[in-house]
Amino acid sequence: MKQNVTRMLQRGQQSFAAFTTGQKVVAVIGSLAVLIGAFMAFQWASRPSYAPLYSSLSSTDASAVVEQLEAQGTPYELAGDGTTIMVPRDAVHATRITLSGEGLPSGSGGGYSLLDDQGLTTSDFKERTDFKRAMEGELSTTIEAIDGVETAVVHLAIPEKQVFEEEKVPTTASVLVGTRAGSTMEAGQVQAIVNLVASSIDGLEPERVTVADATGKVLSSPGGVAGADGTARAQMVAEVQEEYRVRLQSMLDRVVGPGNSTVQVTAELDFDKSVSETVEYQAEEDALPLSSSESRETYDGAAGGGVANGVVGPDGQMENGGVAGDGTGRYRKSQTTLDNAVGSRSERRETTPGALERLGIGVVLDATTAQQVSDVEVEQLVTATASIDAQRGDTISVATMPFDRSAEEAAQAAIDEAEAAEAAADRNELLRNAAIGVLVVGVLIFLAFRSRRRARKRDQETSLIVEQLRESRPPEVALEPPPAVLALEEAEANRTADLRDELTELIERQPDDVAALLRGWLSERP
Repeated sequence: MKQNVTRMLQRGQQSFAAFTTGQKVVAVIGSLAVLIGAFMAFQWASRPSYAPLYSSLSSTDASAVVEQLEAQGTPYELAGDGTTIMVPRDAVHATRITLSGEGLPSGSGGGYSLLDDQGLTTSDFKERTDFKRAMEGELSTTIEAIDGVETAVVHLAIPEKQVFEEEKVPTTASVLVGTRAGSTMEAGQVQAIVNLVASSIDGLEPERVTVADATGKVLSSPGGVAGADGTARAQMVAEVQEEYRVRLQSMLDRVVGPGNSTVQVTAELDFDKSVSETVEYQAEEDALPLSSSESRETYDGAAGGGVANGVVGPDGQMENGGVAGDGTGRYRKSQTTLDNAVGSRSERRETTPGALERLGIGVVLDATTAQQVSDVEVEQLVTATASIDAQRGDTISVATMPFDRSAEEAAQAAIDEAEAAEAAADRNELLRNAAIGVLVVGVLIFLAFRSRRRARKRDQETSLIVEQLRESRPPEVALEPPPAVLALEEAEANRTADLRDELTELIERQPDDVAALLRGWLSERP
């Protein structure tokens, strides 16, 4: 084995010594490139795989954890704008245990962990206070998980329950959120916070939740419409206007072509909340009465009986009374009372804030391209598409004017110029790469041609020297070959010896195969 290695080294040295200067430079540079590539691949393969240690940390906790990791000498990486700390995957659990012993992160000590230290001697007041603090901590942690929220503070006002109470005091909550630099809370996120807090506390209504940001701006207040206060109302109006504008602009682009019309929409929304109740009483004709009463009164007078002849009045007294012995008297009275069932229908209507109160639409057509389109037809299309209601106060205006396209032309010119510059840069880069490639190929060809020419010249010089020596020496004197020839003969001898050694090793390793091969060769000889 040692001899083989030595022969390989000698062979490599001889081959390298036979190279020209250019070939040596190329060989050295190629070897260095291979070594550097192998080193970088080894570094990449040996680099540890990182996994999250903690995520969604506050700036204070992140700073404390990083300081502790640096003190321990644990490698780490920061991600998620500094709120996520990554450590090697195989050291996650051990690092968490170590940091937990140091009380880090401090923000994880709130929430339901406050209830772990309660015992049998805990007072009712402390139990209620700890429960409220635990709920506040859990809600704060949950809200901080929302994208864009860096910190959150929740305060709950939970009244004490009484057995006998005439008027129940409602539960309220307030949330203070701090957003990351350059980000703002959207209406949907505010609504999510309100619903999240209201759904987590028993008896808490969404209307009783107040949300504010770190600048003191109220995002949602009690009594208001969640998600429709302040900027949220303006955003709702903008969304309604944009919906109408996009719908109308899409229709006009199909009629007059893209860029030949413009639409502006102004919408007024009613954010007032109103409730109306209506009760109607209806009687059914075929329904049976609930109760009925009937009274009858009949009186017949006898002749000669001396009965008063008259009419009984409503008060039961005889009217036109007299005595008529020979008269006949007759009295009839009938009264019926029915109590019929009366049906009732009650209706309660509650208007949702954000209803469309008035709509104003303005349409302008380009005079140079929309000459064949009638303004009246466009107005009718817009009226039908947007459901314009004149009784509601909606207005629409359609006009034809020449458009100013100087800005569009300048923008298009700038785009064309940028594309031309980019194409020129790509073309120059392609030409530069092609020139470099051609130069490298030319240098390699030149070096190969020069090396072959030098080898041919060296062979010619060697042959000439040998011929001259043969001619200058007498025949009886042995001619000593030059050093170059001796080196070639030694290399050939070494190559023959190497081949002999390899054949010997092959015969020792596989004697049967070698014997079968030789028998085959001998059988094929003529």
